[in-house]
Amino acid sequence: MAVGTKGLSADELRGFDDAKLVEELRKAKEELFNLRFQSATGQLENNSRLKAVKRDISRIYTTMRERELGISDAPTSEEVAK
Repeated sequence: MAVGTKGLSADELRGFDDAKLVEELRKAKEELFNLRFQSATGQLENNSRLKAVKRDISRIYTTMRERELGISDAPTSEEVAK
């Protein structure tokens, strides 16, 4: 994976329930906002983190869209408990 990701691989995201996906999306968007702010003010030291967070957001959106289209299913409560 790209440098700086939080370990949000596509397989791990598919194991999250819908509420957890929405929460991860919110956190990733908030982090992207903060990184962009740091970049604009010249305080950002790791530019590759911007790319990594954008990819994480894309992975989350892709997983959500797959569920919406019926390509993949949300995990059951027993699978989430593991």
